[in-house]
Amino acid sequence: MNSLKKNILKMTSTGLLVILLMAGCTDHFDELNTPDDQLVASNLESAQLGQAFAQAQFYGLYGSPGPFQLMQSLHADIYAQYFATTAPNFDSDQNVMIRSWQNGAWNGFYGAAAPQLDFVENFSEENGMTLENAVAKVMRVQLYHRITDYWGPIIYSEFGNGETKVPYDSQEDVYKDFFVTLDEAVAVLKNNAGGNAFGSNDQIYEGSVDQWLRFANSLRLRLAMRVKYVEPELAKTEAEKAVSDGVMMDNSHNAKLLTTQNSRNPYTTITDWGEFRMSAAMESALEGYEDPRQAKYFQPAVNGDQDGDGNPYEGFRNGLPKTRKESGVEDEGLNDRYSDMGIDWQNDSKGGSNPPIEIMNAAEVYFLRAEGALEGWNMGGTAEALYEEGIRMSMMESTTATSAEIEAYIESGNTPKSPQDIWDSPALTDIPVAFESAGSKERKLEQIITQKWLALYPNSMEAWAEYRRTGYPALYDRINSLNPAIPVGDDVQRIPFASGEYSDNAESVQNAIQLLTSPADEATTKLWWDAK
Repeated sequence: MNSLKKNILKMTSTGLLVILLMAGCTDHFDELNTPDDQLVASNLESAQLGQAFAQAQFYGLYGSPGPFQLMQSLHADIYAQYFATTAPNFDSDQNVMIRSWQNGAWNGFYGAAAPQLDFVENFSEENGMTLENAVAKVMRVQLYHRITDYWGPIIYSEFGNGETKVPYDSQEDVYKDFFVTLDEAVAVLKNNAGGNAFGSNDQIYEGSVDQWLRFANSLRLRLAMRVKYVEPELAKTEAEKAVSDGVMMDNSHNAKLLTTQNSRNPYTTITDWGEFRMSAAMESALEGYEDPRQAKYFQPAVNGDQDGDGNPYEGFRNGLPKTRKESGVEDEGLNDRYSDMGIDWQNDSKGGSNPPIEIMNAAEVYFLRAEGALEGWNMGGTAEALYEEGIRMSMMESTTATSAEIEAYIESGNTPKSPQDIWDSPALTDIPVAFESAGSKERKLEQIITQKWLALYPNSMEAWAEYRRTGYPALYDRINSLNPAIPVGDDVQRIPFASGEYSDNAESVQNAIQLLTSPADEATTKLWWDAK
């Protein structure tokens, strides 16, 4: 029986729950005084409940470097084309699905975060802790939507059923439950304005009910837009409800997970491993737009300007074959030829600042509203005005650009440029920054999603989901694919089910395959909401 099954059984098969604290990483919560042994449910006090919630937040957002690499760095980071891999054996960048990695990503969530969050939600409900319960429900939606957006059908409603066979829910059922769950949470949060839940143990908003309410509404808007092409009426209803109830309006509302010297942003560890660099897609957009965020997001290449354009920020195409990484024209070393992640995400010894882990920002919310306005929904503004405000929010969050510089960027006719590489890559697209008010609806959508892609960085899990949903930004084909089912012009659509589930929960996995849009556990199978 694997660790997931053990945790599931602990959740329900006994009256006494034991939360096993993860060794090494859980002592990072400086203010939480986490004990070295165990938290036992029968003796749990509210402050210790907060510790469990904090740990669910950290592990649920993949704050630990190992699971983070398996979940995000080796998948969404490269499928959203924020980065390309320089490590010769990282074949996920050539569309190969490596089950052991996906198994680690799956267990990183279900073995560490899900049991603790489930306990917090159940304990708070049973003990009349209504505010804590509402906040835990919002956190559940935030964490699980990222899981279903990778796999499609997931273990959700039956998690913790005490059985050795744990059924999966369809993605449609999971998403529709998200909206019901948010309804329940928002009703409580609305009635408790000015309240606090979990206090300083809450690693995102320090317990502020008002902030959690805005986040819940903003999260509803994100999920509403996700289902736009599969259930447009549901999307419209939920999006308008979210905006009416109040969403993020400025960067003081952003949802970010606290980091400390012991609970670090995982990039500050994995950047030391030297396994990825800036993608050609990011170079094309950032350089072509003359984007002030370029110097925040990346560092100049160690070897300086490689393509003779006078700009030392260099990216390369995804899907580079192993032979090209090891020898031949690349023998100078990819890591020195191309741009590393920005200084903030580096280790302290390299000048890093250990930034918080961003979950959602006001810029994203404005771009979501802009897309809704493009559909004619009541989003409290025009598509153009909301699009421009999204850019302002991102620039103010990520740069020191003046108001005049930001407005000049918004009004710019600049377009992406060719990275002038050995593959003769063209410009990523021909769309400018300046909103094309007379353009087609689809062209405006491309503008909105392209700027949203830039503003989301490095939240690639969200960026990859939006790319699959909309087809934007217009990313490059891979140079090479080792997966015959996914040629270089096609893309990975989902992550196949974890190998451990096939051995330990086989019947449920086979049933889950029947819940997919086509009955095949393949990376080519589209998710339920991927219906454009």
